[in-house]
Amino acid sequence: GLAAAALAGELLPAAARAAGGEPKPVELPEIHAKTEQSGGNVPNPLPPGERVGFAVVGLGHLALEQIIPAFGSSKQARLVALVSGERDKALAVAREHGVPEKGVYDYQTYDQLRDNPEVQVIYIVLPNGMHAEYTVRGAAAGKHILCEKPMATSAAECEEMIAACKKADRQLMIAYRIQYEPNHRLLQKWVRERKYGAAKLIDSVNNQNQGDPSQWRQNKKLAGGGALPDVGLYCLNTTRFLLGEEPTEVSAMLHQPKDDPRFREVEESVVWQMRFPGGVLSTNTTSYGTHRLQYYRVNTEDGWFGAAPAYPYQNIKLQSAYAEGPIEYLQEPTLNPKDQFALEMDHMAACARENKKPYTPGEEGLQDQRIMEAIYESAASGRPVVIKTPGAGNGKMDIFRGEAPKSAT
Repeated sequence: GLAAAALAGELLPAAARAAGGEPKPVELPEIHAKTEQSGGNVPNPLPPGERVGFAVVGLGHLALEQIIPAFGSSKQARLVALVSGERDKALAVAREHGVPEKGVYDYQTYDQLRDNPEVQVIYIVLPNGMHAEYTVRGAAAGKHILCEKPMATSAAECEEMIAACKKADRQLMIAYRIQYEPNHRLLQKWVRERKYGAAKLIDSVNNQNQGDPSQWRQNKKLAGGGALPDVGLYCLNTTRFLLGEEPTEVSAMLHQPKDDPRFREVEESVVWQMRFPGGVLSTNTTSYGTHRLQYYRVNTEDGWFGAAPAYPYQNIKLQSAYAEGPIEYLQEPTLNPKDQFALEMDHMAACARENKKPYTPGEEGLQDQRIMEAIYESAASGRPVVIKTPGAGNGKMDIFRGEAPKSAT
């Protein structure tokens, strides 16, 4: 009885309900000394029937390898529907994850999601050029939208998506997983608190070597561009997230080789710089034609810190350095791992439940799209491009973002 439960480190059912019938959070006693890293907190998920139902649209690598498995780590979201053009694949995935056959849709029956009350959020994981259409249709079906980044292929499409969700009184969130991930949130805190003095320079790189030239990412209509909107966007968005400011000027160079079939329509590499109103200058590098490299470093008055690798789905590694007298300290802080996709889906679920503006709303995606268009303009003209952002400056921070989720560290 009692002794056995205590030995097993379990909580007894009698303690499971607090006043008012709400589930009481499960807590376990700390078993290590205060000198040891504290454990990851015991997850306290909502009961399955109380979680927000998600439909995942598009069953490619990202959906099958990262997003759908993340429902297993989610506290507030559950998978209730799938949308795919390949019915056999969709049925196989549905069986694996306990989705009923009536929860499997294709692109022709997509609008029938309106008749499925279990679906409250549609998570769009389609090629970039399809985001606008499926967001507009999803909002018209009465569902909240979580849309993968980049938001769309033009600022005009982004504006159309925002307007459609506003008209339907539905929330629109862009899946900037980095902004929900504990390591990056810690570094943002260090920037804002001036842990090592004021930030001065930020250097950010996101490169990878693309393979098959026939994939949709090499198709301008479907992708909107090459390395910049796909992987370079991380450099752009994370820098804005760290600082909470909007760039006032960009200057860019671009390379698109003539003899490589992968780059018939889209660019291979972009290097660009941004100026921020607080005085920070940033240098950003992205490529589809070099071996994978992902990092950023914030150079401050009294030290530096960053992440290397910075942008993968798992195993983000932090570094920081500062000096005291004759000693230079190089540190590698480590946090308890969390699933980035589960964190962002839980935030979307909470926003859907409360009909509350997400931390990364459509306006955040629109701003990135506008800046990317300025980067392309600068690369084409060979001149810097000034960016005027209404409402920015005068010390205003995070002007597009909703309320931040509670710290996930």
